[in-house]
Amino acid sequence: MKIKKLLILTSISLLLTANVFAEEFSNSTGTKQPDYACMFLGEDKCENINRKVFNFNTKLNKYIIRPADIIWASVMPKYGMDRIRGIYKNIEFPKRLVSSIIQKDFKGTGRETLRFLANSTIGLGGMFDPAKTIFHLEPVNEDMEQALTKCKCNQGRYIVMPVINGCTPRALCGKCLDTALNPTSYIGTPVLALIKLGFTLNETAYMQAIADMIESNFADSYDIAKKLYGIENYIKANNLDRESTIAEHEEKYNSQEHNYDNQDNTQTTNNTSSDFDIEKITYADLLKEGITRESYILKHSKPNADLNLENYNSQSPVIDSMRTALFNLPDINDSIWTELSIWNRSFANRIKSSDVSLYPERSKYKFRYIMQKDKTSPAVIIFPSIGEGIKSHHSVVFGKLFYDAGYSVIIEGSAFQWEFVKSMKEDYTPGLPQKDAEQLGLITAKIIENLEQKYKCKIGDKTVIGTSFGAITALFLGSNEYKNNTLNIKKIIAINPPIELIYAMKAVDKVNKEWQQDPNNLKERVALTSAKILNLWNKKDEKNFTIDTLPFSDYEAKLITGFIMHQKLSDLIITIENTPLNKKTDFYDKIYNVNYNDYMKKYILDKNNLKFDDVNYDTSLYAISDYLQNNNNYKIYHSLDDYLVNSHQLNMLKKYTGNKSVFLSNGSHLGFLYREEFINSLKTEIATK
Repeated sequence: MKIKKLLILTSISLLLTANVFAEEFSNSTGTKQPDYACMFLGEDKCENINRKVFNFNTKLNKYIIRPADIIWASVMPKYGMDRIRGIYKNIEFPKRLVSSIIQKDFKGTGRETLRFLANSTIGLGGMFDPAKTIFHLEPVNEDMEQALTKCKCNQGRYIVMPVINGCTPRALCGKCLDTALNPTSYIGTPVLALIKLGFTLNETAYMQAIADMIESNFADSYDIAKKLYGIENYIKANNLDRESTIAEHEEKYNSQEHNYDNQDNTQTTNNTSSDFDIEKITYADLLKEGITRESYILKHSKPNADLNLENYNSQSPVIDSMRTALFNLPDINDSIWTELSIWNRSFANRIKSSDVSLYPERSKYKFRYIMQKDKTSPAVIIFPSIGEGIKSHHSVVFGKLFYDAGYSVIIEGSAFQWEFVKSMKEDYTPGLPQKDAEQLGLITAKIIENLEQKYKCKIGDKTVIGTSFGAITALFLGSNEYKNNTLNIKKIIAINPPIELIYAMKAVDKVNKEWQQDPNNLKERVALTSAKILNLWNKKDEKNFTIDTLPFSDYEAKLITGFIMHQKLSDLIITIENTPLNKKTDFYDKIYNVNYNDYMKKYILDKNNLKFDDVNYDTSLYAISDYLQNNNNYKIYHSLDDYLVNSHQLNMLKKYTGNKSVFLSNGSHLGFLYREEFINSLKTEIATK
């Protein structure tokens, strides 16, 4: 009883604190990019102490919690962990019941009661979920913070607590009430205490994947963790994790979105209509633009597709590009053990990590690899898309395709990424493909030397495959090797390379500013879009789950793409500027006013005293036209509706490359990777060693 009273008193105290620190957060940022952390959590007035506590929690997790979770995950198979998690969630029924009652959600109250009865009996105490599989009663993650939100309690300032990590006073209050309603809080005997410890370890083990993603993929883990917490907390507090609530909000925006999408797609189509008729070109048309007939055709005609994707059901260029997330292979993560377990021998877990040093005074360059038993086998070197690091999921999928064909696999990060900058000379700024390719060539040579020394072998022919920015750097590397072959590269495979990098960056900037179309509802629109992503993520492991189209409007797709692309740019600039991340910083005020065009001007043009026209040519594939026209050791895949290129650029590329370029009918930017037609074509290229 003393514990219960203490929890209730603590909750009341925190609730009062939350109301004292109440603030109204504005959706309007007055910047080129919205500050989502401020939008959802308000000004971070405790940032100095928050960052210190966050760093402490990161080390605590790395040296104590994660090792314990690894031991647990190596003792308990995935199936057993799932059963234990089900039992624990079933035990948490009281908090969901009370929360639903306080919110006057009597339909939810009835559903939760039926779920508890079904899972406690037929489901053997929650080990299984017959409530969902048999009675189709979907679970809803209710807690006491949602009840407090319904009671109009303010969330208060963002704070980071030891062990607990990011939260608000209202969230802390909710956690205390959740604990008071959790039957396991009153366990007293040593045996039951060990069971409680097992439940806790089981839950923290599930959190390690996201913790690793935040720590390894972002330059400022604190900032991204704060953003993700703010958005997720808003989703839960406003019941946007329910499909019924998502449907209600979608209906609210449907007509507005339909009108906006139609107008936007009409204005931003990159490729000329297929109605273009060469026979109707007049002398007046040529005179008006001051170009030859051949140039006019190259500029205005739409190229033909070399590979048709049947029944693609295209939505819009930006939405279609998001289908890149569907690129996967079924057996990459197959194991009865979780990723944490030392016994997990799935392909993804067998990929090793190592590093090399190019400049001793700088950070070591990290890479990943997996070798064939015959260490002299050919190898593939993978360059991922802009801003992607060595843990890019796409790199793992490409790696599996090549590994199954008998290649060793080396995975490197993008040249336009913060970890790459940390390993380069202090004044290095990526963005000039020629220079980036030169540095990648040096690093690749160092990696190959490292592996050949380690395994006492001579690695065979090399193939380089790159996507997006990784594709253009791969082609520039191929051009360098054409002049002086030092790496023994036999083939280059480039997928959706920007043909004119400056044009592509401007197209990205255009997508990044689409949030301004509906600034008054931005907070709700961001939360709704994020809720849809989480909904898809939760369904991906369900049996027979398939998806042909994505449940996003064009506006929502641009919100997602804009957030991702600007986050990559932010990470890069933070690293270039060597921004201290252990204390409060106002650097983000500047970052939210920087786009890719600004980056190019400040860090490429001004720094190198270059002119725009020179850079525009030097960063395009036209600069390596000699290599493209006189070599047969490469293959380029592009799509006709890629929003980062236009018809004229595609026609020029075809002119230089002929049948060495394969144009796909659909897929926009990397949105065709998952299609069987592309995968089969790629397998044919891979088989040609």
